[in-house]
Amino acid sequence: MPFTAKSSKHYISMSRVQEELSTQDMIRGYVEVHNHGLSYIKSMAFWCAIQLGIPSAIHRHGGAATLLDLVAETGIDPSKVRYLRRLMRVLTVSGLFAAEQPVAGGETVVYKLTPASRLLAGGGAASADISPMVHLLMRNTTSVATYFNLEEWLKGDATASLFETVHGMTPWTMTKDDAAYNKVLNEACAADSDFVLDTVLKEPGLARIFSGLSSLVDVGGGHGAAAVAVARAFPHIRCSVLDLEQAISEAPADHAGTVQFISGDMFEYIPPADGVLLKFVLHCWDDDSSVKILRQCKKAIPAREAGGKVIIMNMAVGYGTENKTADEAQVWWDMFMMRHVGIEREEHEWKKIFIEAGFSDYKITPTVGFQSIIEVFP
Repeated sequence: MPFTAKSSKHYISMSRVQEELSTQDMIRGYVEVHNHGLSYIKSMAFWCAIQLGIPSAIHRHGGAATLLDLVAETGIDPSKVRYLRRLMRVLTVSGLFAAEQPVAGGETVVYKLTPASRLLAGGGAASADISPMVHLLMRNTTSVATYFNLEEWLKGDATASLFETVHGMTPWTMTKDDAAYNKVLNEACAADSDFVLDTVLKEPGLARIFSGLSSLVDVGGGHGAAAVAVARAFPHIRCSVLDLEQAISEAPADHAGTVQFISGDMFEYIPPADGVLLKFVLHCWDDDSSVKILRQCKKAIPAREAGGKVIIMNMAVGYGTENKTADEAQVWWDMFMMRHVGIEREEHEWKKIFIEAGFSDYKITPTVGFQSIIEVFP
């Protein structure tokens, strides 16, 4: 096909762009494309390690295990040991495990836990076991497979969320209709709260966020892990949990002796308290819904001079992160929440909904890696 004037101009322009890119630039681009195209291997290897119980196996083995040790601990068929070696190579390159190379003349590699895999090992390897959160994030039917429809959903004009388009219901309807999903969701939130609150309450500069309160209601608090942690750290704070019946009905029995559980809808009513805690709540909702929730929070707390405030435990995208891993975790979470109209907000987006809900001031304090605590004042 002969060039038109327009296509010829475009061709020349593209040629100049290509000339400006060095060979090394193009090689880096080539590597980057392969890295993106195969990045699902990292996630699948990670998920396989969780399902096999490899972090727990290494922990049970005193924190160091060979391939043959892992075969014996996990039930992997001995004939697959050479494939296990390749799986562990992926997992060490990605940082989930550390590999101690054999001394001169030796052949046996020893695998050890890293801080990340300690959080997945259970059995006291770390202050908390956050593997239930991984089970939520990588659940095939409700998480991973949902994104196979992303392109089609983006091209369509449906107003329903990606999750609702694929599954025919919202996540909150699914928690009522699917007991297994409800269990996975609540256990994930509880596990995350165990780690985050343990970390926050050990730091005097962060613990002061709660210490001045005499009462706290954890809205959308599920099994009550966050409220229980606060109540145990500060016995003078009267703590309660507000959530839907299907969430609080499965709460551990010992939690009921520490906090009060209240069945209710946060859009309709929030019990009065000095402070309202919203941990991983507002990122589940669009701006209009979040403003409605915040307005109910404002009704529930006293004036700022009397100690009233809303405590939001979520992330402020681009705020307080110190490395690429944390930056990536924030945007991955935003895409995860997008599947059901949720959003991880930047500071200006938080400010917008605070003002619309009638609040006068806020303070963001970076806390756990990619997360922050946002104190919002009436």
